[in-house]
Amino acid sequence: MSAPAAIVTGGASGIGAAISRRLAADGARVAIFDRDGAAATATAAKIERNGGTAIGIAVDVTDRGGVEGAVGATATRWGRPTILVNNAGMSVDGPFLALTADTWNRVLAVNLTGAFHCCQAVLPGMVEGGWGRIINISSSSVHSGSAGMAAYVSSKSGLVGLTKTLALEFGKHGITVNTIPPGFIDTPMLRDTVDRGFVDVAQQEARTPVGRIGQPEDVAATCSFLVRHEAGYITGQIIGVNGGRNT
Repeated sequence: MSAPAAIVTGGASGIGAAISRRLAADGARVAIFDRDGAAATATAAKIERNGGTAIGIAVDVTDRGGVEGAVGATATRWGRPTILVNNAGMSVDGPFLALTADTWNRVLAVNLTGAFHCCQAVLPGMVEGGWGRIINISSSSVHSGSAGMAAYVSSKSGLVGLTKTLALEFGKHGITVNTIPPGFIDTPMLRDTVDRGFVDVAQQEARTPVGRIGQPEDVAATCSFLVRHEAGYITGQIIGVNGGRNT
């Protein structure tokens, strides 16, 4: 059996890069989709130097045509993608009444509609092949909300709903769809939030039962399991990776 073709959106840095590295280490051929094409290519090159197989493609997940073109290019190179990790995301914080419609629409376009585009682009091939794995990276904020992050939390909550619906619709085709809501993971996005004074790392670590900040590799390890054949009876699930912060 040939190595599976996997797509990781937002795969050039943070959680996405860790997932890309882990899937490649597990033997998948990984297409890194990222709006920053140079960063995607650089991450892919590092994976190749370590013995994996990867390519970087400049993709804005809000661009339906661009998504379809990148999925087509991946399929031409390696065959139909059978693994999709929707990780691309953005966060905007601030008072709800100061949130503009343009910002609201942009956050939903990246975090939710982008996943919609990618799922629609890969699912026909998965259905034809009778097998597939989709993982949507949501957020632990969907459990309790987060003041000042209405657009982000709403978009990630929508991603949970999309996960459950697709799991019901495509399970009969051998396709599983699950969501991982990471909780307090050390990423560039988190560090940016910390730098702006929105999050206190020490305070948040004290609230985490395992007593540490999460690492992108923690999320990647969970993805590694969920895309395996052995995980075929797990679908429509919210698999929290949060150090016990949400149970």
